[in-house]
Amino acid sequence: MEPLLPRGKCLTDLKRLFLLSLVLVYLIALVSPDQDYYGLLGISKEATSREIRQAFKKLALKLHPDKNQNDPEAHENFLKINRAYEVLKDEDLRKKYDKYGEKGLDDQQQGGRYESWHYYRYDFGIYDDDPEIITLDRGEFDAAVTSGELWFINFYSPRCSHCHDLAPTWREFAKEMDGLIRIGAVNCGDNRMLCRNKGINSYPSLYVFKTGMNPVKYFGDRSKESLMSFAMQFVTSTVTELWADCLTSRTRLKLAGMLEGLVNVGWMDCATQGELCDNLDISTSTTAFFPPGATLTNKERGGVLFLNTLDAREIYLEVMQHLPDFQMISASSLQDHLAHHRWLIFFQFGETGKSDDHDLKKLSYLLKAENIQVGKFDCLSAPNVCNDLYVYQPCVVVFKGRGINDYEIHHGKKILYDIVAFAKESVNSHVVTLGPQNFPGKEKDPWLVDFFAPWCPPCRALLPELRKASKQLYGQLKFGTLDCTVHEGICNMHNIRAYPTTVVFNQSHTHEYEGHHSSEQILEFIEDLMNPSVVSLTPETFSELVKKKKANEIWMVDFYAPWCGPCQALMPEWKRMARLLNGLVSVGSVDCQKYFSLCHQENIQGYPEIRLFPQKSASSYQYYSYNGWNRDAHSLRRWALGYLPRVSLDLTPQSFTDKVLNGKEHWVVDFYAPWCGPCQNFAPEFEILAKAVKGKVKAGKVDCQAYAQTCQSAGIRAYPTVKFYPYQGAKKNAFGEHIDSHDAKAIAELLMEKVEDIKKKRKKSSRNKDEL
Repeated sequence: MEPLLPRGKCLTDLKRLFLLSLVLVYLIALVSPDQDYYGLLGISKEATSREIRQAFKKLALKLHPDKNQNDPEAHENFLKINRAYEVLKDEDLRKKYDKYGEKGLDDQQQGGRYESWHYYRYDFGIYDDDPEIITLDRGEFDAAVTSGELWFINFYSPRCSHCHDLAPTWREFAKEMDGLIRIGAVNCGDNRMLCRNKGINSYPSLYVFKTGMNPVKYFGDRSKESLMSFAMQFVTSTVTELWADCLTSRTRLKLAGMLEGLVNVGWMDCATQGELCDNLDISTSTTAFFPPGATLTNKERGGVLFLNTLDAREIYLEVMQHLPDFQMISASSLQDHLAHHRWLIFFQFGETGKSDDHDLKKLSYLLKAENIQVGKFDCLSAPNVCNDLYVYQPCVVVFKGRGINDYEIHHGKKILYDIVAFAKESVNSHVVTLGPQNFPGKEKDPWLVDFFAPWCPPCRALLPELRKASKQLYGQLKFGTLDCTVHEGICNMHNIRAYPTTVVFNQSHTHEYEGHHSSEQILEFIEDLMNPSVVSLTPETFSELVKKKKANEIWMVDFYAPWCGPCQALMPEWKRMARLLNGLVSVGSVDCQKYFSLCHQENIQGYPEIRLFPQKSASSYQYYSYNGWNRDAHSLRRWALGYLPRVSLDLTPQSFTDKVLNGKEHWVVDFYAPWCGPCQNFAPEFEILAKAVKGKVKAGKVDCQAYAQTCQSAGIRAYPTVKFYPYQGAKKNAFGEHIDSHDAKAIAELLMEKVEDIKKKRKKSSRNKDEL
């Protein structure tokens, strides 16, 4: 049956839309109403990645068709929760869904396939239920390994049997190292890009990370003792010979590492230092804590704490309880403290006593290198101060050393590594917290404002990326964040309907960012604003630039409507595609709401409508419509490049021998097979290469299905294979020089280097002959 609507298109005819909506309402009533993805998984919109995985796993084990074979709807029911999981686990898709609902996901087909019940029971989320092991996702990884703490991370795949064999040992190891080394795990099945960027190509891969040193890979056997021996060599703490006790040398070293920067750890032999031990009535081996000011001469008044345990973790917790809390800052001294110094301040409401999270006492030591001091402030003692800062609940705030108004509130996890990473990023970035008093108005300086909600996980993931981007664009663009749960009026004024919404204010112009949550994509967006890659076409410019284009020009045009969900989802990909096609294809867009007559004249039936206008042929006005399923930048680029005029030459066995091997020109050759998918994808890339090196290197293609003997003689074992045949004064070798890349730009740069080297060698040879 033919679909009523093309996929992801919005009808232009209101009458047809009204009639069609009646039909759809009827059909939807017969099937089932759309269900909220969060509701399907039984989670809140605040759910973390770990909570999403845990909720999905629970439902998967219950609803899987393998366990409901008598239920004819089991497959469809499982597809729904699988689709919900696949969307919500991905930060970018989750943002699109939160903003546009399912209509914003028309190009995404996640959830169409699933695994067996056995997979979800035994292989899915191996470490999600282990409190000692921190499961890191893409957005958390950098913050963790740059926090200053020592990390030992297990990169694994849920399909890897060796990973499952290691899991029990990794859990025991994590419990043994608890408090000394952070033990983490990265699921490379869910974080492919992160693992690829870290060079992970086998599982499990175990790496130690510590600030200031390169990651170190573990190659030993996978026993707990071997893992501990390897990890302990990175604990650089020292134990001074002072005191004798029953603690093993490893326990002493472990304790020294856990208390590094806070308490010195030593040991003493009472057999040789009997007088000192007698002063404290020490008759058996024991462990003692000497706080500042403690003495050896008087046990009762010396302030010495004697510990009745030999367990490093218990000793650590006991000692941490007796360490002093952070400095309490008064309202009268707050301004002076913040005027010239960086501060990390815990805002609290009333005396809450000492924190249960003793690890936070390490903050002063871990932030010392960044010159960040740590303190606390009681909002009940000065409500007006906290109100002015829009602090209405306990939180952590970084002040950047430029007064009380230059600050940023922490919205991440209240755990040590996350707070350390936030503090280090924040003081070195140029992101400020906005409110009514400093929200950008009609000032000349452009601003990027992130409208967010603290409960929103994609919002929290975006914040560190904004900090990175702010450092790159310092002096060109100001960065600020606005909490819409606090400043609801401002967000309503700017029609903010989803979080995060990122907007650039440039005097009277506003531009909404629709890209991925990465600093690189934000920088691309800003670059595109300063140097637009897409031409906004009017009826006049469409006629002049597209209809009357030069004979050798190619144009791609997106006909869209601003209110259309699929159009909004396409826009960032369209701009990214335009940058990728720069110099090859001109790219434009037409707002069909604004220029309805033009779109009607062009017979635009739905939005978005993507058309390519090729180089002029016999037909004076010709175009091709894009009907592909995927509307990402790379799919669109690949389609457009297929219409570029051929620069490369098709080679036969005869022409390969005559022109390439025996000719006096440099050649680059693509050996391919017509049935090979990667070859088809590479074909337009090779044409870009051919165009880039035209005049210096000739480009040719050999069909290995038609000319198998030629390819065999060239040593071709895989498709596509690219080889370079340089002319150096003699017949070339049929094997040529293998090019290990399929990127046109990279290959072109490599070929130009090789050609230049050949020129230099020829000149040198000629000079030597002249001298002779």
